[in-house]
Amino acid sequence: MTLKVYDVLGREVATLVNELGTPGKRTVMWDGKNDRGEPVSSGIYLYQLRAGSSVMTRKLVLVK
Repeated sequence: MTLKVYDVLGREVATLVNELGTPGKRTVMWDGKNDRGEPVSSGIYLYQLRAGSSVMTRKLVLVK
């Protein structure tokens, strides 16, 4: 399973989860930083969850 955050231009901002896991409910928090540990600006981002052959992409708004 992978969970990644992208900016509106489609550039990858952060990888929040990248592991094989057992099925079930899970909570993941994003601290508003990119993969280099730098804070990103407020705005609209997309997150994408990939699990097996399923892919789900949703919008999120980061407000600081």
